[in-house]
Amino acid sequence: MTDNNLTCRLCHHACQLSEGETGFCRARGNRGGRLVSLSYGLVTSVALDPVEKKPLYHFYPGSRILSVGSFGCNLACPFCQNYSISQAGVPDLCFDEGEAGLRVYKLPPEELLALALDTREKHGNIGVAFTYNEPLMNYEYVRGSAKLLREAGLKVVLVTNGTLSAGPFAKLLPLIDALNIDLKGFTPEFYEWVGGDLELVLANIRAAHGAGCHVEVTTLVIPGRNDSTEEMRQEAQWLSALSPEIPLHLSRYFPRYRLGEPATPVETLQELREMAGKYLHHVYLGNV
Repeated sequence: MTDNNLTCRLCHHACQLSEGETGFCRARGNRGGRLVSLSYGLVTSVALDPVEKKPLYHFYPGSRILSVGSFGCNLACPFCQNYSISQAGVPDLCFDEGEAGLRVYKLPPEELLALALDTREKHGNIGVAFTYNEPLMNYEYVRGSAKLLREAGLKVVLVTNGTLSAGPFAKLLPLIDALNIDLKGFTPEFYEWVGGDLELVLANIRAAHGAGCHVEVTTLVIPGRNDSTEEMRQEAQWLSALSPEIPLHLSRYFPRYRLGEPATPVETLQELREMAGKYLHHVYLGNV
């Protein structure tokens, strides 16, 4: 490691980056001897969604929320539903119509705030959800925007894989009202498959709940990977130890990206819901 190398401490990968290199997430890199966010103020997706679509079923139900996404992710799930943006990096982007690539738009925090306030006035928008790709890889943008949004009385939501180092996550939580956190499986082997860290995600779920944020959890159920009733028992039991009121969303997998295994049988989801319901008061099925 030379003196020009930097280590990104934002997540478990701790990428060591020499000048010009970009991290695993594709959204952070060493530029001019400084660790910089390559996705700051750049969005690929903007929509006004029902809050239930996040999914958040127990956070201002019936409301709409402005949802924004950028690019990049610090996991490599072969079943990713949004791979066109999560697995994209700067070389894949285009800023002008007619160019090939992933279209991005500049939306700095002040303009995001203005858009959120405008949609609040016109459509009853309650705030902003950072979603679609992994928003925590755009940490500085999310944190800076969240400060402005909260000062304006708007809600701030994260839809995240929860894979962020403890220090940055703790600094962000006071600015967050609600999170839906993907608990992708409940074994270290599953998280090794997707390039993640189970214990880090569990620690962050615990931290978010302990900080008083509204927390809901989603598990995408994949046949032969994380669909055993015993694994679901362990997951539901762990969540219930925090609170049996935490909503759990069991989502149906469909073939996507690099994984072609058949879709999850609905019967499997029903069996897992029955098991989880022994420990949790609110268990929902999604994508069915």
